[in-house]
Amino acid sequence: MHLFEVAPAAAGWALVLHGGAGGRVDELTLDARGSYVEGLTRAYKAGADVLAAGGAALDAVCAAVEQLEDDPLFNAGRGAALTSAGTAELDACVMTGDGRAGAISACRHARNPVFAARKVMEETPAVLLVAPDLERLSGWGLETVEPGYFVTPARQQQLQNVQDRLLEPSRHGTVGAVALDLGGRVAAATSTGGMVNQSEGRVGDTPIVGAGTYARDGVVAISCTGEGEAFIKGVVAHDIAARMRYLGTPLAAAVEATVAEELTAHEAIGGLIAVGADGRVVVAHNSPAMFAAYSDGTRLVTRT
Repeated sequence: MHLFEVAPAAAGWALVLHGGAGGRVDELTLDARGSYVEGLTRAYKAGADVLAAGGAALDAVCAAVEQLEDDPLFNAGRGAALTSAGTAELDACVMTGDGRAGAISACRHARNPVFAARKVMEETPAVLLVAPDLERLSGWGLETVEPGYFVTPARQQQLQNVQDRLLEPSRHGTVGAVALDLGGRVAAATSTGGMVNQSEGRVGDTPIVGAGTYARDGVVAISCTGEGEAFIKGVVAHDIAARMRYLGTPLAAAVEATVAEELTAHEAIGGLIAVGADGRVVVAHNSPAMFAAYSDGTRLVTRT
């Protein structure tokens, strides 16, 4: 297992984001590695600008995830992984530390699924909505697109390679961000296109509160990526928070124990990012690699 921990920053706020876990680092060409770093850097800056100006953690994580959804390199929004039918079905979730949450699944029309998830939280009594239609999305004032917007030639070729058994299907593509703002509030946001060649209608851990996304003020905010079914069965994000809240386990130790018991012990791989109520940041994964960005207190660190 790989675990990176950063002490609380003097700035009083904290942000960490991820762009998915899975493949080997040496599979990336230098050009591809540079493009991923650029995407992670843009997303981090978008969220950090919000926090540095005194903005809310929720606004920061949504701003960061929006950038990753708009970048076709990442498996969220445009450039998302495709189902077995060649379509994109998008899942997203947001949660604030005061217990509010919203999520969408199998979304086909919201340009930025993270904002659709936020509207579920802010505009409806529901927590999770499946396949919100154009009328609802437009009524929320969200930018909508035709389903073909999300489909890129690279993802079509990836799907073909998987279906021709020339490539193993990736199970780890997701993006997310967690933040602590100057008011001491935490928030988490996660967005994904799911697995390559998944059955239409399949739902992973991303929109399931407590599995792939969780936040509680005074404790932690967490966003996960990996084999979704394992994260659901292990209720991974909430398990980490529960260890901290009820046992007083430090953040890094709670992450290490949960990954070992709920993922590694079941031969499942993935990763997660977390920010504690004190601003401590953790990036952890038992996969060969994971895309992430955070500050070590003096500079931006990007991992690919």
